[in-house]
Amino acid sequence: MPDTIVVACDGSDASARALDFAHARAKQIGGDLLVVHVLEWSPYSFLTPDEIAERHVRRKEELARADAAIIGPIIAKYKDKGVKIETAVKYGHVIDTLIDAATTANAVEIISGRTGNSGVMTRVFGSVAGTLAQVSPVPCTIVP
Repeated sequence: MPDTIVVACDGSDASARALDFAHARAKQIGGDLLVVHVLEWSPYSFLTPDEIAERHVRRKEELARADAAIIGPIIAKYKDKGVKIETAVKYGHVIDTLIDAATTANAVEIISGRTGNSGVMTRVFGSVAGTLAQVSPVPCTIVP
């Protein structure tokens, strides 16, 4: 079974660079890619049945938009380029979801882009890339 590399993808320029790097790396090691796009989702237990139904409809719409805007173009760009690519659009906390995907896939590496955001929120709460590098169960590469 080929080695699997998980790539965090959010549609940004930084994630596009990470995906290019991951593709080259997978080709180099004869591995596969698992491209993961995470939609943040917070299930509230105090919603009414109508609100839950409305959220379910919105959730389906968000998944469809992510497939069309992010996953579809990735598949088209890398089709027939020598690396098997699987994709996943998941709801959850970004870090936890990426680690879960890497663990489930027995990944050998996680690759993520660095957004370069140096705003106050990043300084206070930390970035996804920075936190991922600290808690990843496998080697983590941050692509500038």
